[in-house]
Amino acid sequence: MNNIFEQFLYYIKKLVPARIFKLLSPFYHYLFSFLGAIFYRFPSRKLFVIGVTGTKGKTTTVEVINAILEGAGHTTAIASTLRFKIGNKSYRNLFKMTMPGRTVLQKLMREAVKNKCTHMILEMTSEGTKQFRHKFIYLDALVFTNLSPEHIESHGSYEHYRNAKLKIAKSLEQSPKKRRFMIANIDDTEAEKFLSISVEKKATFGLNDIKELSMGGGRSSFRWRGVQIQSHLAGEFNIYNLLAGMTLAEAIGIDKKIIQKTIKTLRGVRGRMERVIAEDSNGNEFEEFEVIVDYAHTADSLLKVYESLEPRKKICVLGGTGGGRDRWKRSLMGAIAATHCAEIILTNEDPYDEDPYQIINDIHIGIEKKNKTTQKEGGKVPELKIILDRKEAIETAIHSAKKNYVVIITGKGTDPFIMGPHGTKTPWDDVAVAKSALHKYIS
Repeated sequence: MNNIFEQFLYYIKKLVPARIFKLLSPFYHYLFSFLGAIFYRFPSRKLFVIGVTGTKGKTTTVEVINAILEGAGHTTAIASTLRFKIGNKSYRNLFKMTMPGRTVLQKLMREAVKNKCTHMILEMTSEGTKQFRHKFIYLDALVFTNLSPEHIESHGSYEHYRNAKLKIAKSLEQSPKKRRFMIANIDDTEAEKFLSISVEKKATFGLNDIKELSMGGGRSSFRWRGVQIQSHLAGEFNIYNLLAGMTLAEAIGIDKKIIQKTIKTLRGVRGRMERVIAEDSNGNEFEEFEVIVDYAHTADSLLKVYESLEPRKKICVLGGTGGGRDRWKRSLMGAIAATHCAEIILTNEDPYDEDPYQIINDIHIGIEKKNKTTQKEGGKVPELKIILDRKEAIETAIHSAKKNYVVIITGKGTDPFIMGPHGTKTPWDDVAVAKSALHKYIS
């Protein structure tokens, strides 16, 4: 079906002037969503569909929910930034977008139905709503993780970005499903807007839900609803992700003992505070210093990642943001790095058609501004290197590390490509590159 739609689009674009096509594009995207749902026979009607939306934590929350559902004996499907999964089969999301269009999601849900999946867990984005990709996906539940400024150039303002997210909540309200669930992070200032929709069941989560919190050694432990929760996910941001998934599971009737057991066995999520593991020639795990890869690509997520690794000395590899977007946050990210890192290596991320040196310069402005303040206060400023080649930047960071340091590589996580000018794609994997560099270091 995708080939038919591609041919249809090709001829439409040839026949219609670009200015007119832009005006008609909302209708075009809506039409694609509608035709896709018809072609695949509205598969979301046959599944318990759980949407996860917010600025940060969506992918990890999806994995938490999936682990609990599987622990409860359900057969699940996933569509996330990280991967697509149907039952026991899983493969990387290579679309470079969280919510792919052109009927991909409808096809995936139909395959889930065919393979007797009971639950479908979807990451749902503001960019997806702009192109009506959330339409004709009938939700049973929605989890709201948090909201902070993101995609401002694309949406025009934070308010428009927030409203795009709220359209997903409205789609839950309009869903024909008989019992609908809204789960929201009550510690977020926007929670009430999501909770204002009319659905049968609403539940909230927040740090007040837990007691006896302890974190250390890459793990966390706390009491929740009278049970002790132990997890391999550490950091306050991951506590929220755990609470989001557990609260949803509790709301739909999964026993707390099952939740407790599955959270304990859930290992880390790829590209999210992922520890890069390498062994020496004797098969011993290298432990002189740590190398961590994380998707953090907003100022707030970068800050939380760095804070979770305090007070250790950090060598930070970062690239700011993708070209042509969210330029406003680059200097903020630079200032955060200058505050928390012993050494900063600025490198390429996804420049698209923007000059990568311009992106780096925007981050550098924030670093320099923070450094001036630090110097006035008599503090030590971080060492700064600019290495455009991301592979070389990662190798340099690892070879610069000392005992008990942590090398933190942010911005891409599991992103499969570095996006260059004119639509070029360079296959990429931060973890694979870091692991190779670590093996070289060991040998």
